[in-house]
Amino acid sequence: MGEETRGILYVVATPIGNLEDATLRAVRILGEARWIAAEDTRHTRKLLAHFGIRRPEVISCFAGNEARRAARLAERLSRGETGALVTDAGTPGISDPGARVVRAALAAGARVVPVPGPSALTAALSAAGFPADRFVFLGFLPSRTRAREEALDRAAREGDTVVIFESPRRAAGTLAALATRAPARECAVFRELTKLHEEALRGTLAEVVARVSRAGSPGEFVIVLGPAAAEARSEADVTAAMAERIGQGESPSEAAREVARRLHVSRAEAYRAGLALRRRRVEREG
Repeated sequence: MGEETRGILYVVATPIGNLEDATLRAVRILGEARWIAAEDTRHTRKLLAHFGIRRPEVISCFAGNEARRAARLAERLSRGETGALVTDAGTPGISDPGARVVRAALAAGARVVPVPGPSALTAALSAAGFPADRFVFLGFLPSRTRAREEALDRAAREGDTVVIFESPRRAAGTLAALATRAPARECAVFRELTKLHEEALRGTLAEVVARVSRAGSPGEFVIVLGPAAAEARSEADVTAAMAERIGQGESPSEAAREVARRLHVSRAEAYRAGLALRRRRVEREG
């Protein structure tokens, strides 16, 4: 397929609350696109109306229909059309639909061009006051009990800054669960980011959980956990972290290097825990 016949899919970030955060480029691209694939067409039409954009066809593309919609959009891109992908707020593909459409577009030979802009992830990180040269993004935690408990355990053990998205209905429960695991860990909790009633709560998890209403609040939460203090870790913490990584196929040496970094323990301590795990497994199997 010639370069001149390839379609273009623009992945366009839209405001997470305050419409003034829309970039000039995003407004131009949305106005020039032949069609816009949108998570919620009603929401997107309001955005387009605000900026006086009337030209594009708006196509529904949300989590429930993305798989089948992706193939149709890719076919249109293969004919040389130019389209845009947006979600209700922020950047597509970041805890929102979009990845399937991007993969289908690439498979069809289309160009995929990001149009960067607002993101709750980077907005919260920039204002949290914690190191962000390395961080772990867990997105929305699973709803199933076992998977959720494992994700909470991972967040509490992680040595680097951690970012979690949460719904208003579950935010207080998530903070309470984290506080039982790491009550002294510093955090910043944001709700209604960039909106009229934006709020940021800061302190330890034990302090912040007491200030979050269990009745809930409109708008999603972004929870940022600061790096774990370089405090002595229990043997159980180190063993659990090693078991997780070895269970993913890493050797004790590989796992020890990462666990030492995350939990601020010596690599030798982590490696010993890995060897102990292997010995116990051999004993069980023998």
